[in-house]
Amino acid sequence: MVWHLVSKIVKSESDREDVCQDVFIKVFKNLKSFKFESKLSTWIGRIAYNSAINFIQKKKPELYEDISPEGVTLDSLAGIEVSPESFAGTENVNGILKKEIMNLPIQYKTIITLFHLEELNYSEIAEITELPIGTVKSHLFRARKLLKGRLEMKYTKEDLCQ
Repeated sequence: MVWHLVSKIVKSESDREDVCQDVFIKVFKNLKSFKFESKLSTWIGRIAYNSAINFIQKKKPELYEDISPEGVTLDSLAGIEVSPESFAGTENVNGILKKEIMNLPIQYKTIITLFHLEELNYSEIAEITELPIGTVKSHLFRARKLLKGRLEMKYTKEDLCQ
């Protein structure tokens, strides 16, 4: 989870490794202060998220990018199916999705990663990111919408299923 969180926020591989190492040092040093008021993974996730955000703020003060496509829904993205015949194309789809997720604004790619890859619920994500649950839901919706819009603009259904 630490690597997923940090890698979605920090672009440079060597910087990612440094931030992850810093996270584990912070966890080790502060483990005695963990109060069991939340899951240990949520607590560690918050440390990873805050460490990555703090690192980025030191390097680049602007965290958010412009958000574009209007009126796009996730329904048609969910309709993309990969048949057994085109199983070899799943690597292509995974690569395309990973690339486009990495191009999302930091908040969006973080929340999409926590929800879909780490399978955390809204309240756990809210606790890690220190955002209200409504904001987490809104960011997740907008991230999916933006991702779908970018996929539709750049790729045809045939590109994704080859």
